[in-house]
Amino acid sequence: MARFSTAAEDVARRLRDGMAGGVLSFPVTSFRDDGSLDPESYRAYLTAQLATGPGAVFPACGTGEFFSLDEDEYRSVVAATVEIADGRLPVVAGIGYGWAQALRFARIAEEEGADAALVLPHYLVAAPQDGLVEQLRRIAAGTSLPLIAYQRGQVAFDAGSLRRIADIPTVIGLKDGHSDLDRLQRLTLAAPDGFLFFNGASTAEIQARAYATVGVPAYSSAVHAFAPDIANAFFSALRDNDDERTTVLLREFYVPLVELRDRVPGYAVSLVKAAARLHGLPVGPVRAPLTDPGPDDLAVLAKILDAGQLLAEAAPRPV
Repeated sequence: MARFSTAAEDVARRLRDGMAGGVLSFPVTSFRDDGSLDPESYRAYLTAQLATGPGAVFPACGTGEFFSLDEDEYRSVVAATVEIADGRLPVVAGIGYGWAQALRFARIAEEEGADAALVLPHYLVAAPQDGLVEQLRRIAAGTSLPLIAYQRGQVAFDAGSLRRIADIPTVIGLKDGHSDLDRLQRLTLAAPDGFLFFNGASTAEIQARAYATVGVPAYSSAVHAFAPDIANAFFSALRDNDDERTTVLLREFYVPLVELRDRVPGYAVSLVKAAARLHGLPVGPVRAPLTDPGPDDLAVLAKILDAGQLLAEAAPRPV
């Protein structure tokens, strides 16, 4: 096994079990029309989300607009998630920016009872491999929370650095958003047994089959944030090796969604919230610098959702 601390190994085991049985849920954060945090709506929204059986929940991450939350708002979101999850599934809170600020968020998450933290890419600057490793070491030295590194944007580990961060007893895994399968295969081969890997590409279902070929079947699902029935239908098709059903869901729902997503920067989050609102979920608008979709894009999104809903309803039900 990987050289985890005892507490980290327990969280890694729970995540491993959760990934085998359900999608990884990345909920949005609810705001009022004036942009203020709406804790009551978030609680109602998250309660409905968790009732659909995800394998783990990741509050205040990219889909949850971590980058726009202050520390008090962050505390409120994490505390509500831990309370509603009630130990039924792991809660992995987003942390980020430079290591000093990441530690401030990590300590809040730890105080509120989160099980682990997802270390989002640091702010602005490119960094050498030694610096990327030292960033995680400093965060790990200041919190007992198990950590999952997220490589995306300016963060990309090589195989040597992967081995070094895997030696940190509380670093339990890596989420990948680069979709460089050659590089990712090298990382999985360099990792010790038990180290966790996650497909963190935008609209990760699009690349789920490709990631699985290099040993990374687990993926984050932003679709679960607004249409858990569609996300669960895809998860079941993929798990059951039902290539025909998987392909139909990709062709009729996920590819059109991605084509719409790629029209406007930030739509990877904005469309998720817009789709949740179309489904009657009380999540409110996105915060600047993101923008909500206009009427034309909302009309296209509604048609995509209708197509996905029909496919989900036609999917075989678990016995």
